[in-house]
Amino acid sequence: MNPGSLRGVLDVSNTTWALSERSVLQPMWDYLQQNHESTLRSPLFPVILSVSMYLVLVFFYTVLDLLAPTWPSIRRYQIHQDRTITWSNIGSTLALTTYNHLLYIFPAAVAQWLWRPPVPLPREAPTLTAFLLGIVGCTVVFDFQYYLWHLLHHRVGWLYRTFHALHHQYRQTFSLVTQYLSAWELFSVGFWTTVDPLLLQCHCLTAWAFMLFNIWVSTEDHCGYDFPWAMHRLVPFGLWGGALRHDAHHQQPGTNFAPFFAHWDWLGGTATMPAPVKTKTRKERDEKEA
Repeated sequence: MNPGSLRGVLDVSNTTWALSERSVLQPMWDYLQQNHESTLRSPLFPVILSVSMYLVLVFFYTVLDLLAPTWPSIRRYQIHQDRTITWSNIGSTLALTTYNHLLYIFPAAVAQWLWRPPVPLPREAPTLTAFLLGIVGCTVVFDFQYYLWHLLHHRVGWLYRTFHALHHQYRQTFSLVTQYLSAWELFSVGFWTTVDPLLLQCHCLTAWAFMLFNIWVSTEDHCGYDFPWAMHRLVPFGLWGGALRHDAHHQQPGTNFAPFFAHWDWLGGTATMPAPVKTKTRKERDEKEA
């Protein structure tokens, strides 16, 4: 085969791949635009989407927390099997979450809805590669931003006492601790989640997917469970921090500052490896509670 023919075959193959890759998300994007365009263009949509995702996740994990004391099949995956999440824990964390959303998040969202024009939607969906790389890129950038923010708010005493100590009132993580935050921390996290896709010039579909992914892994980090399908077990080479490492941060607040990946803590000398979860027998639990 001569070089010209080979180039032609490669060009056709690249074109075919680009078209097939683009067609993966386009039908879904066409459906969303044809049937829900006004909803998607509303400035309120990202807020409703993120809050709904968070509530679904904490409802799931809270049900597990309530069932765990009597269901060994759930309790065996708890990081702290000798501790029980109480209704008092649930009530206090849910109360602050509700307070923050009613006093800060929803008023800001309504103001944005009143003063900001509807968001224009691109006609074409992102390619699958752009979609996935956009989520990864936003996650990497967010991880670095929050690592610096988190480290600073632990190293500067005034910042810790004023803004971040609230989150550390609970040394045992459970899902509702995810947003047991001061208003400043909640706004910081929300700001980066919104701005990072704009900085990387992501498609709005990518931005929404990143938002949902961020909420999912943040909640998983605080869930208090070490499930076989957890992100830190799926990402190879120990690159992902996960629930065990973040729980260790709540036990030893001077360690494991990065929210997702583990490399910044390795490089900064702030990494610590949590002790492996030991499944307690029924007899051991009964002796502990006696």
